[in-house]
Amino acid sequence: MALNLLYPEYEVVRNYDRCIACRACERQCANETHEYLADANERQGRMICDDAKCVNCHRCVSLCPTRALKIVKSGNTYKQNVNWNGKTINEIYRQADSGGVLLSSMGNPENYPVYFDKILLNASQVTNPSIDPLREPMETRVSLGAKPVNIERDESGRIKNNLPPQLHLSMPVMFSAMSYGSISYNAHESLARAAEELGILYNTGEGGLHEDFYRYGKNTIVQVASGRFGVHPQYLNSGAAIEIKMGQGAKPGIGGHLPGTKIVSDIARTRMIPEGSDAISPAPHHDIYSIEDLRQLVFSLKEATNYQKPVIVKIAAVHNVTAIASGIARSGADIISIDGFRGGTGAAPTRIRDHVGIPIELALAGVDKRLRDEGIRDNVSIVVGGSIRSSADIVKALALGADCVYIATSALIALGCHLCRSCNAGKCNWGIATQVPELVKRLNPDLGYKRLINLLTAWQHEIKEMMGGMGINSIDGLKGNRLMLRGVGLNEKELEILGIRHAGE
Repeated sequence: MALNLLYPEYEVVRNYDRCIACRACERQCANETHEYLADANERQGRMICDDAKCVNCHRCVSLCPTRALKIVKSGNTYKQNVNWNGKTINEIYRQADSGGVLLSSMGNPENYPVYFDKILLNASQVTNPSIDPLREPMETRVSLGAKPVNIERDESGRIKNNLPPQLHLSMPVMFSAMSYGSISYNAHESLARAAEELGILYNTGEGGLHEDFYRYGKNTIVQVASGRFGVHPQYLNSGAAIEIKMGQGAKPGIGGHLPGTKIVSDIARTRMIPEGSDAISPAPHHDIYSIEDLRQLVFSLKEATNYQKPVIVKIAAVHNVTAIASGIARSGADIISIDGFRGGTGAAPTRIRDHVGIPIELALAGVDKRLRDEGIRDNVSIVVGGSIRSSADIVKALALGADCVYIATSALIALGCHLCRSCNAGKCNWGIATQVPELVKRLNPDLGYKRLINLLTAWQHEIKEMMGGMGINSIDGLKGNRLMLRGVGLNEKELEILGIRHAGE
């Protein structure tokens, strides 16, 4: 009989000289890793732990009053084999036991190139002097939506305002789609309040919009996915824009699945499905099999909202993304959202998360170039996401051709996420990716939204500093300005696709 060796991935190290058996770790761990032994012979009154239950969320480490705990990577290994590493062997064992698909959370962790880290920014010196953002005007506002190529004037010679509906943002950042159900009520409230305060937008994801959050409508993007969860006329008209989700970076080409354990009262009502039932979004939209079908849905949504809302089409970054984007730009959509293969999500099949899709940097550069070559770049704005980790990533994305970026994982980290990648279990110790009431209340939205504001305020200052260093005083002067970028350690083909020169040229 096969005996699988599934040794715990992490080990909890307890310093018993410091541990005072206060049991805080036991109370705080939703995974039941810690246990108090009140009467166990020589170990009377001591804490013990089951390492196999630990997900390395750091909740116990953070709240231990005596710093008696730390979590370390397990030292146990299989016999060394470059081709058959421990992770691969453990995954085979798990599937041989269960016959199930492996699930993972929070983005692709594999050792693929991160192109943002291989791109450097240019800076001004003498002939094109830098700008001091503390003393000189610096514009970070952006408007998203289709821009007419031709200027029209009335009989008096005044310029007509012939712009389609636009999204006006104080900075080129929005909170990406995270559905109510995949994340908690308190997490959604934090995102909505921060978006309102910052003058940007947040995205409902495909779970509908809780009735309490309709008041944030002018800062809300409502999403329509293949499952059509929570979609009705009031929902469509409540937001500032509508996003059609065709795909996402963590799982291109497949649908979504929120387990029935997370479909509790408010979530069931918001999604308009029975409580306790699994919320499964089909892989395709069953009314969309061509660009013409997509165009019909785009204009159906515009008709339903009296042509007052921009329509976004969200796609995953895949190998033919440039051709797909070209079709979307002709479909009547106002904005294209592209999600790279490092995009996070609550649960995705491990094989798809780790092996499907392409980096957002290459997808963005390719799409921007193709739309410019075809003379239709002004038909749409481009928003990109998929592991935007800092203000530097934002600046590089804008210079590669984006109008704006989506952030999600970085926003959750600001709320307290420790990236333990166990969102699919629904036991988030930080109150973010859970619907368990006693866990949800651990995230205080009064504090959470302020942390999000702090993060993006800091990033906005850094964006201004970097723009000033380039001698650029507005986002419009940065967008698509690849002369401000140089590659390091990239081959000729990568430089060609990115449309930048190597450092030193």
